[in-house]
Amino acid sequence: MIVVTSSEIVGKRIVSTLGIVRGNTIRARHIGKDIVAAFKNLIGGEIEEYTKLMAEAREQSLDRMIASAQELGANAIVDVRFSTSYIMGAASEILAYGTAVVVE
Repeated sequence: MIVVTSSEIVGKRIVSTLGIVRGNTIRARHIGKDIVAAFKNLIGGEIEEYTKLMAEAREQSLDRMIASAQELGANAIVDVRFSTSYIMGAASEILAYGTAVVVE
């Protein structure tokens, strides 16, 4: 599966547009990670626990979007974007979306 943020894929021709595809996940913070993050907030620096949490959420939403495109018979997704939204105090949604296409 080819996944790109551009509208075209160099060297490929889009022969069919199958429609929008998306994948999302909602992740909540973990109390243990919050304690570590609170200490790091006092001294500064990257909060690796949250960085890892968000990276895993992005990968899961991307995987779900790809699965959705494969169900439609696509072999590529163009115009891929990520969005995040606040759900509640300790949870956020990551959404990946794009256009499923067939390329040759």
